[in-house]
Amino acid sequence: MKKSFAALAAAAMLATTGPALADLTVPNLSYRTGSYAANGIPYADGFADYFTLLNERDGGIGGEKVAVPECETAYNTEKGVECYESTKGQAALAYNPLSTGITYQLIPKVTADKHVLYTPGYGRTSAANGAVFEWVFNYPANYWDGASVAVKYMMAEQGGDLTGKKITLLYHNSAYGKEPIRTLEELAKKHGFTLTLLPVDPPGQEQKSQWLQIRREKPDYVIMYGWGVMNQVAIQEAVNIKFPMDHMMGIWWSGSENDVGPAGAGANGYKSISFHGVGAEYPIYADLKKHVFDAGKAAGAGDQLGTVLYSRGMYAAMIISEAIRTAQEKTGKAAVTPEEVRDGFESLNLTEARLTDLGLPGFAQPIAASCADHGGPGTAMILQWDASAKKWSAVSEWIAADAEVLDPLIAEDSAAFAKESGITERCK
Repeated sequence: MKKSFAALAAAAMLATTGPALADLTVPNLSYRTGSYAANGIPYADGFADYFTLLNERDGGIGGEKVAVPECETAYNTEKGVECYESTKGQAALAYNPLSTGITYQLIPKVTADKHVLYTPGYGRTSAANGAVFEWVFNYPANYWDGASVAVKYMMAEQGGDLTGKKITLLYHNSAYGKEPIRTLEELAKKHGFTLTLLPVDPPGQEQKSQWLQIRREKPDYVIMYGWGVMNQVAIQEAVNIKFPMDHMMGIWWSGSENDVGPAGAGANGYKSISFHGVGAEYPIYADLKKHVFDAGKAAGAGDQLGTVLYSRGMYAAMIISEAIRTAQEKTGKAAVTPEEVRDGFESLNLTEARLTDLGLPGFAQPIAASCADHGGPGTAMILQWDASAKKWSAVSEWIAADAEVLDPLIAEDSAAFAKESGITERCK
């Protein structure tokens, strides 16, 4: 009986960690349980399935299979740190925890341990300054970029002038939700709008008082930085008070099918910011279907292909794999180390031609990273939800963030971190 249990445990471990003989390891710090599971599952599936595609179709990256050991964090900071500690000894090449809280705790750890932390669209915004944050990358865009893009879009809708307008930030009362506050305060000064801040305590199921205030004050726009059930509740509350849905806009973590679905037709017209395309029409999805889904190798139930969060997890895996590939090209060897992959992240040159080769033409903006630039182009598009068709569609071109406002804020925040951490800036 003991032998049987041991065999089952070994088999379970192999099923979780991926190919037993893999030479490249990229942990999947996921959350399939807890209050945020509905959002964590599609992201984790997209992340894992992309590496499975590379293993099945291409034999891995540069001839080396990729193992993707999955560790459940339940979106809990302490568990996230435990997952990092339990996997870093496996020569892990990059971490992508999908949590700003976990990210903040891991930044000093990866810096000391020399492991890459990749946080696309989340985490500490000032990590975009590679001169200070040597081991952290957050391209193609960050929280402050998203806030600026939202304001630029609203300005365009208002004929280029937000003077006297009222904008409310409804935010998850956590490190994540608080990230855009400073940026929006500076943008309010620059453009003359009034900013109201409304925190929502997580998980966000109770928002009556916030929406009573919104109904009373009648802001011109509501920007939402939410996650999980908070998004669903907020959109339904907006419907209940008849707030114009096309004047409510979420950051990319408040713009998935999960967020708008429960409100049905009432969510029609809701907008979201995104740093990548949507839908399953890109050529890569045919390869995923053939080599992963139809082969019975999908990480999840197989019902998320092409959804926003599945695509975002896939995007993160694609960036990590391209950084690994760049490291292989730079070193001339396939089995690269974490330090060499860091160099690959910093040398990444993701062109439109390469995106097309990957089966993702027009899916995202090109990235040309450098020693100083770990933040990428900082551009995003606006999506709008069509409730009858049950799909997102782009309603803008790519919009660049306001570097005039953001660059000094990033420099200030990263310089403060460098001082308190005893870090000497590089790239000079």
